[in-house]
Amino acid sequence: MKTDNAVLHLTAGEPMKASLARASAAMKAAKQGKRAQPYFGVGFDDVGELFSVFTPKRWELIGTLREGGAMTIAELSRQLKRDYKNVYNDCERLIEWMAIEKDENGLVFAPYAEIVVDMKLPDRRAA
Repeated sequence: MKTDNAVLHLTAGEPMKASLARASAAMKAAKQGKRAQPYFGVGFDDVGELFSVFTPKRWELIGTLREGGAMTIAELSRQLKRDYKNVYNDCERLIEWMAIEKDENGLVFAPYAEIVVDMKLPDRRAA
């Protein structure tokens, strides 16, 4: 369950060992009976993949949901002044990548207070 101040972390180019270290630390804390800080994250192989999912129109969609709260896709498409089918497809894609959610009544909403984008640059090649 997400809290009102939940943060979604989007990372591009992060080494797998960094993700594994985060998971290991959370499991260690759980074994010790400590409450681990919730971490919601999605990793992308590279920046191009991240930008193919999080397009400017989809960022606008997320912002509209954050400001307006839960709403139908039809209402969202009216507010965005966009075609219903395109907004529906964008919502499905963003749900798949955990950026928005759909409730039991079919309303879509932005569950995160913040989305942090972290792009790792490739290592420098030896000369």
